[in-house]
Amino acid sequence: MSNIRLFLLLALGLVGFQLWLAWQQDYGRPAATAATEAAPATAATEAASAAEGEVPTPATSPSEAPAAAPPAVDALPEASNASATGRTVIIENDVLRLHVSTRGAEIEAAELLKYSVSLEQKDTPVKLLTREFDRWFIAQSGLNAAQGSPALPNHTAELTIDGDRHALAPGADTLEVPFTWTDGQGVSVRKVLSLSRGSYVLNVRDVIDNQGGTTVQASQYRQFQRVPPPRPSSFAFSNPELYAFVGAAVYSPDQHFTKLDFANFESEPYARSFAGGWSAMQQHYFVSAFIPKADEITQYETKILAGGNGLPTRYLLRQSSPTLAVAPGQSATLESRLYIGPKLQRQLDEVAPGLEYTVDYGIVTFLAVPLFWVMDHLHKLVGNWGLAIILLTLLVKLAFYRLSEAQYRSMAKMKKVQPRLEQLKERYGDNREKLAQAQLELFKQEKVNPLGGCLPILVQMPVFIALYWVIFESVELRQAPFFLWIQDLSVKDPFFILPVLNVLVMWYTQKLSPTPGMDPVQRRVLQTMPLVFGVLFAFFPAGLVLYWLANGLLGLIQQLVIMRRVEGAK
Repeated sequence: MSNIRLFLLLALGLVGFQLWLAWQQDYGRPAATAATEAAPATAATEAASAAEGEVPTPATSPSEAPAAAPPAVDALPEASNASATGRTVIIENDVLRLHVSTRGAEIEAAELLKYSVSLEQKDTPVKLLTREFDRWFIAQSGLNAAQGSPALPNHTAELTIDGDRHALAPGADTLEVPFTWTDGQGVSVRKVLSLSRGSYVLNVRDVIDNQGGTTVQASQYRQFQRVPPPRPSSFAFSNPELYAFVGAAVYSPDQHFTKLDFANFESEPYARSFAGGWSAMQQHYFVSAFIPKADEITQYETKILAGGNGLPTRYLLRQSSPTLAVAPGQSATLESRLYIGPKLQRQLDEVAPGLEYTVDYGIVTFLAVPLFWVMDHLHKLVGNWGLAIILLTLLVKLAFYRLSEAQYRSMAKMKKVQPRLEQLKERYGDNREKLAQAQLELFKQEKVNPLGGCLPILVQMPVFIALYWVIFESVELRQAPFFLWIQDLSVKDPFFILPVLNVLVMWYTQKLSPTPGMDPVQRRVLQTMPLVFGVLFAFFPAGLVLYWLANGLLGLIQQLVIMRRVEGAK
């Protein structure tokens, strides 16, 4: 089998996979459904009134932890009115701007200041959290009081804060913004949100001061509410976001990284308790994750919230801490962290164990991770992601040089005997049995293995696919320039120069590749394939096309050199 046919087979497989993903996006998206019960078997509670914010007493779960169990997913209030958001306060450092409501310190918008929406909108930062109806995505946290305990502020409580804007001061490394609440009977809470310079991590700290006469029993909960974002409206192959996973994810030490599709929230609600994990909402390039303390036995749950009253149908992902008792005259602190930012692979594993898995390379992760590590170090060396892609492709070619050499030698020998194969076809005509026997004798005589070029390609194919996903998934390549007209490797070539060059390389490679035994119709179909895939590649991100072009060009050079050696031999 020729090199070009195997190459086209690989490309066809990738395109088919993308078409399947596009079909999943069209027909596999969750429909808007009413809220369903998703309470775990370990906690049975009464449903609360959303409008009144009533919170019943949570059940205990001694098998999970010695402390009292956190509340079930139905035991906490939900926002009942989209307009009841309170006053908005801006909190920002040098990379993150948060729009925080005084109503429960809800984070109703988050802007990533180092990431613009597009090159055409450089002054418009990416908004990861928002209350826009069709993109609803908010982060909430609060305290839940056990039955008989004094009331505590949940995410619907009105908090007090001075000022409307709090920014990290020049020269300062940390910004702390306190929200306060009191019940007027001796129990007060300071909810402190803090940011550090250069960090996408928001620290959430609830300090409970009990100066009343009754013991306070409280747990901290954190939750995301989200709707699936609209499908990209551009042509399918021009936008990688069409194929990226958008949904929830949970990490646990025993089951590791688990993706939770919105479509399964109703049929397969998630409910588990464990320590050392986190929960997140993820999408292409960006992720938001609540991260509890490592030793906290946290309860994780999912639910669907019904729409109405100005709200869309939302998908809820919640985590809750164990209940903590605060005696009169005592104080206690409950805290967690919230990451809102890009999937920067050098930083994610430093934020929390397993957070790097949100960079979703799929089944080729074991190859993609080391390949990105190499490409990242090449980028440090040359300072250009396009050059890093080319150098990485070159290193892969060198690693497989011996296999490629065997492949091209086999192809060169096949091309050398092709005139004699044509003579055999003319001699034996339609007698396929005698033709096959004569061809085998010729291959044996000339020491030609007609399948010699297949195995090297099959061995390299997983590496090629892993490189594809590295370029596809890495936020580091988002809006990364190459040279001249390529100013963003994550979008299509604006002038289609790389796709045209790719067509020329594929066409010339095909011209050099032997096609023994192929009938005229098959040959004509094969000759059109470079043009067909050239049209498809025209809508691929420029970084992917650059990879295909570099790989094809290096393979063509290697093929020319080896074929000349073989043809020059006796």
